Amino acid sequence: MKIAFHGAARTVTGSKHLITLKNNIQILLDCGLFQGMGHVTNQLNGYFGFKPENVTYLVLSHAHIDHCGLLPRLVAEGFNGNIFCTSATMDLARILLVDSAKIQMQDSEYSNRHLREGEEKEQPLYTEDDVIKAIGLMKIVEYEEDYTIAENIRLKFTDAGHILGSAAVHLTITEDEKEHRITFSGDVGRYGDLLLNSPKVFEQADFIIMESTYGDSLHKDLDPIGDMLLEIINNTCSFKRGKVIIPAFSVGRTQELLYALNGLELKGKLPDIPFYVDSPLSSKATEVLKNHPEVYNNGVKETLKIDHDVFAFKGLKFIESVEESKALNDDPRPCVIISASGMAEAGRVKHHIRNYIGNEKNTILMVGYCEPSSLGGKLMAGQKVVEIFREDYDVKAEVKSIKSMSAHGDYEDLLHFLSCQDPAKVKQLFLVHGEYEVQQHFATRLNNVGFKNVEIPEYHQEFGLTPAIAEGEEVQTS
Repeated sequence: MKIAFHGAARTVTGSKHLITLKNNIQILLDCGLFQGMGHVTNQLNGYFGFKPENVTYLVLSHAHIDHCGLLPRLVAEGFNGNIFCTSATMDLARILLVDSAKIQMQDSEYSNRHLREGEEKEQPLYTEDDVIKAIGLMKIVEYEEDYTIAENIRLKFTDAGHILGSAAVHLTITEDEKEHRITFSGDVGRYGDLLLNSPKVFEQADFIIMESTYGDSLHKDLDPIGDMLLEIINNTCSFKRGKVIIPAFSVGRTQELLYALNGLELKGKLPDIPFYVDSPLSSKATEVLKNHPEVYNNGVKETLKIDHDVFAFKGLKFIESVEESKALNDDPRPCVIISASGMAEAGRVKHHIRNYIGNEKNTILMVGYCEPSSLGGKLMAGQKVVEIFREDYDVKAEVKSIKSMSAHGDYEDLLHFLSCQDPAKVKQLFLVHGEYEVQQHFATRLNNVGFKNVEIPEYHQEFGLTPAIAEGEEVQTS
């Protein structure tokens, strides 16, 4: 048995991990879009590193685009097997992938109108028809269900607490009359999340594929999220009479923001200004979340006893049409605009940042992880000049961040997630979905708590999953 890492290898996006059995059955874990990788992004998304028609099954951990965003292209290039996921993941993936196809088309058309001499036209990676075909291949497996994929392959999902429907993937594969237990963490959420249940414990694994986005960070803000939001909003909108622009992923982060702002209104603290969610996808995702109350933690359930809609408050408006979005630019009133994408790499928020970045009255508030080469990453790094739609803009607006709003667990959360495992029984642990320097730091932490065979795969690197590792024996790689 072998595993190859064709994405999220020493970087945080493009999740794709391919398990190949001796009988040539191939199981692909996730099929994500590379995002925010600068000028090489399109090149990375155009090459899988394997043949889609040879993949037998696909297991999807959750619906974020960096985990599911290349499913339609995989199908367009020949994959025709089942895609296993939770019901909530299928609900979210349906709207996210359709939106992704539309954004690609819109961004391609916009870029092609501004081509420089000698540049080739951009083409979208896939169409809405490809999305429909991919959704048609999805098969629901619910949390804790012991599901038989094939005679020698069993699957179980446990709640990963990252976003609605997110799951850690547990495979039991029998080969040469021996069971091999493989766990893929997907993305691990926070313990004590604003909205969702904490990640669940899972059975002992032989091999673990572990995310490491915040493997060297702690999300310890001094003040509660609501208080920090209120301070930034009051300083920008009430004192400077400016606008707060918040790039936020449509799934997860936007709903957390709405819940926190609703909490401020319940306490009578929310200022009387307009709040806009400028993302049709966010509106749809919020409705999906409302349809899955089983994922709410006890705090949200208590709030629901006094407020039937925890994602709505005075002054909130969801913006649907492009015309409404453009009209916000002509409105001089102070306001808060929440818009996708979270890394500010695409979608309407990129236009809002372009329009407001040159005025010191405004604030750009980052509320989640941004890949360093993305627009959001460059803003968080303090760059004074950034490129937006092929033009340079001076960063005069204030840039702020709230680290504790990340849906990814910090290193304490990640270690907590692994605390149900006996490190001596884990033969190999592979770190994915993280920057290389961060992964090196996290590998040291893992070594210190007993995980001795920690690997940090390179892009397209393949490993043999050996039945056992004798003391002093080197792990086989290629």
